[in-house]
Amino acid sequence: MKLITLLFLSILLVSCNNQEKQVYKTVYQESSYGKKTEHPGKKLLETYCYVCHNPQTPENGGRVAPPMAAIKVHYINDQTTKEDFMNEVAAFTKDPNAEKAKLFGAVRRFGVMPKQQFPDGVVEKIADYIFDNDIEEPTWFKDHMKGNGFGNFSQKGKKTAQNITPKTTEDTGLDYALSTKKVLGQNLMGTIQKKGVLEAVAFCNIQAMPLTDSMSTLQNAVIKRVSDKARNPKNKANSEELKYINLYKSQIALNQEVKPTVIEKQDNIQFYYPITTNTMCLQCHGKETDVKPEVRTKLLKLYPNDLAYGYSENEVRGIWSIEFNKNN
Repeated sequence: MKLITLLFLSILLVSCNNQEKQVYKTVYQESSYGKKTEHPGKKLLETYCYVCHNPQTPENGGRVAPPMAAIKVHYINDQTTKEDFMNEVAAFTKDPNAEKAKLFGAVRRFGVMPKQQFPDGVVEKIADYIFDNDIEEPTWFKDHMKGNGFGNFSQKGKKTAQNITPKTTEDTGLDYALSTKKVLGQNLMGTIQKKGVLEAVAFCNIQAMPLTDSMSTLQNAVIKRVSDKARNPKNKANSEELKYINLYKSQIALNQEVKPTVIEKQDNIQFYYPITTNTMCLQCHGKETDVKPEVRTKLLKLYPNDLAYGYSENEVRGIWSIEFNKNN
């Protein structure tokens, strides 16, 4: 449930006030041809939530949070209105804690999700999509729910038919970035949960670069994580990458929804997308009060010229810099 809020991606944006409930409207409209286009919340769900709540992750194979379908089951029943759903999720994501949690087993297993910050409108669109549509379930999910007393259940909410838009080069680049982030994140968070932050520092030192390189090979692309304040000198951004780091910093500072940057170079695509911090990141990348002395000591031993510290939540720590052939 540490990700239970990841999932609703902080419906944080939707201000939660028990005395002044808001009315939430559908966030997408019929096209001029009278057909529904793909709901924007679907892509945002995949982009912001599936890094931790991915429905493709095996039941006992590296999960770091419950699938989004489990969150939906616990938050929505036959009597739940969209307004109730939005307000309840908003309340939890604004201030995640075990007392407010509904997925008690997930909290025991994964801990409470770190507090997240999201661009204006993102959480609202994600929650709108989740409420109104069936979302993808893991193959093991129905059996798991039956074993936990839910019987023959089905997701609540209406089913909205949608046209699927063709995959773009932006989608491809984002898939490469998020799939690599998922591999790194699951390994890192799993190490933190099982062995603690000190072991996670050692994991990053030894495994982060090889794992990223292996994803480059798998995707037939050049996948890099770079920063203006690198911990590992191999992750130092070049002059071109620095321009986009600064661009994303200005957009995040204005709480704008950040979109990937796609540049065509003949047959190749250059793709950029920001890497932002949350409370989990601050255990190794935060200010002096966030990083335990023994962790800082180990970091300096492994990275004598470390610059990747002093961050607060929701800051740009670097970017994904990915190059691939447009025909991939």
